[in-house]
Amino acid sequence: MTSQASDNPFFEAWTTPFGVPPFGRMKPEHFEPAFSRAFAEHEAEVAKIAADPAPPSFENTVVALENAGRALQRVDDVFGQLVGTTSNDALLEIERDISPRLAAHWNTIRMNGALYRRVDALFQKRDQLKLTPEQARVLERHHTAFRRAGAALNADKKKRLATITERLAELGTAFSQNLLADEQTYSMVIETEAELAGLPDFVRSAARADADERGQKGKHAITLQRSSVEPFLQFSSRRDLREKVFRAWIARGDNNDKTDNKAIIAETIALRAERAKLLGYPSFAHYRLDDAMAKTPEAVRGLLETVWAPARQRALADRDDMQEIIREEGGNFALAPWDWRYYAEKLRKRRCDIEEAAVKPYMQLDRIIEAAFHTAQRLFGLTFTSVDVPVWHPDVRAWEVRGADGSHVGIFYGDYFARPSKHSGGWMGTMRDQEKLTGSVRPIVLNVMNFNKGDPTLLSFDDARTLFHEMGHALHGLLSNVTYPTVCCTSVLTDWVELPSQLYEHWFQQPEILGQFARHYQTGEPMPKELMQRLLAARNFNRGCETVEYIASALVDLDLHSRDATGALDINAFERATLDRIGMPAEIGMRHRPPHFSHVFSGGYYASAYYSYMWSEVLDADAFAAFEETGNIFDPTIAKKLREHVLSAGGSRDPAELYIAFRGRLPSPQALLKKRGFAGAA
Repeated sequence: MTSQASDNPFFEAWTTPFGVPPFGRMKPEHFEPAFSRAFAEHEAEVAKIAADPAPPSFENTVVALENAGRALQRVDDVFGQLVGTTSNDALLEIERDISPRLAAHWNTIRMNGALYRRVDALFQKRDQLKLTPEQARVLERHHTAFRRAGAALNADKKKRLATITERLAELGTAFSQNLLADEQTYSMVIETEAELAGLPDFVRSAARADADERGQKGKHAITLQRSSVEPFLQFSSRRDLREKVFRAWIARGDNNDKTDNKAIIAETIALRAERAKLLGYPSFAHYRLDDAMAKTPEAVRGLLETVWAPARQRALADRDDMQEIIREEGGNFALAPWDWRYYAEKLRKRRCDIEEAAVKPYMQLDRIIEAAFHTAQRLFGLTFTSVDVPVWHPDVRAWEVRGADGSHVGIFYGDYFARPSKHSGGWMGTMRDQEKLTGSVRPIVLNVMNFNKGDPTLLSFDDARTLFHEMGHALHGLLSNVTYPTVCCTSVLTDWVELPSQLYEHWFQQPEILGQFARHYQTGEPMPKELMQRLLAARNFNRGCETVEYIASALVDLDLHSRDATGALDINAFERATLDRIGMPAEIGMRHRPPHFSHVFSGGYYASAYYSYMWSEVLDADAFAAFEETGNIFDPTIAKKLREHVLSAGGSRDPAELYIAFRGRLPSPQALLKKRGFAGAA
């Protein structure tokens, strides 16, 4: 055994507390040999299943597939999270190499004809196998995965499909790395007091920290992290600087340089369309949505357009009111996208008598984390206790999660602060999934955010809501209670996966939670009731703009993936044409323009499926109403049903079936319109 192999932590059992990854021992050079060995092991396991002379059974085929590839899962889970949270040149180079190899590896497995025939034989006689509901779902998911990967195609089509899949993996990695590079390299350095005009102390403090981290000690810097850009746009009275940073922000991936993403998008869209046609679908959108709750592009478009009209109407009314403020102040310019947040803050003060600067001192990060944990304890009996385990960065924190009976539930990591080595945004991930196939395997779950670090760290109301959102995802992982890995945790349909996260946001916005945890970071005094009432009354302020931003991105995503593979694609012209068609207000920017739309182009998970947040919102608005109808937002009976039929069930049953088991019926979009304050709008 070589020294490298003997030192490689992936080639041994982990004896760390709770079996967490030994991050301190992991080096970039460990990953390539770990992947190579794991690929070989998985290939051998699969070959044995495919060549089994015994007739296919659930045990010798499906269970065997469930048990195969565990070494690969372990290394891939860790590598993916490290690349996302603490990247460096060595890890990024490995990612460029591994992504197409990983795609090729799964192509070989999913297109294995002998393996597919075994799975298909079981699927065709599934009603005779006396399977449990979970086993039936696992069989269906395997069969669907093989079918959608092209296992039933002829040899020539399989070969072309394999080439497409591997190339898409390369393109997704390149897109992601280009976006990271643009976000790492840009900063707007502020050197004078005049350039800081309008910025409250918490924005200045974050900008000083960003400048320090970029070697500009004593200055201030605005970066392209959302947590840096948005507060600057909200408070800076320097219109010229707002325009400068806004233009840089929306131009990520669109600068006609070596990190430009437009050609990547064009090739990605063409290859996705070709893949869909090889599999018998008229467009990629049809292919993607066939395995979703929505089922068809028409159903998605119907939902988005139902909400678009009242949202646009509300946004235009807000625009007119902001333009009036500009006129009153003596301005002779038309409201522009870089003005919206600044004048929306003024309008909120006028209309709702509330300012972000008055709220933020009550939103201390540690208190909001405590609030999220407290809510989980009230609903599900969970407790979170800080533990000393290996972490991947000094800022990362870890907790052991225990159930009401004191039993170990899992490990939860929180990585909350922005840094240059980190991809932007917020997400939940796992480094070990729950399952019972090989014993009681408990999950290792993480939440990643990009808050500006402070002393202490103060959050905006939206930041705090985001923390609750990701905690909802984390609970989906922590409370998973299934046997088979394929349907564990968040392994669910895309338009179901956001239900737990968006539902959990509701508790943060309740007076009972805010009254206990929204406390002034200096005095410890609770938020005054009168301020809280105004804050909650203003929850739907600017909701028209937020909804328009989101739906515009979702419709561009859907339109891009509804086109055929023929003809050149000018992505910027396509974007403009779609926005013109839907009547996008010129004063509002998209939530995500295509050149930096990582949800859709860093990988395929949300491709044609960015609508999923709104589809899930129809569900979450109705689901929280189940608690409100009891008069107790912590009603134990409803909480038990939520845990049993949503959080613990993973993907073990069809999501519509699960929702009906929880609520007794499926919801209508009216609950969403009411939640967003659009009920009754024309």
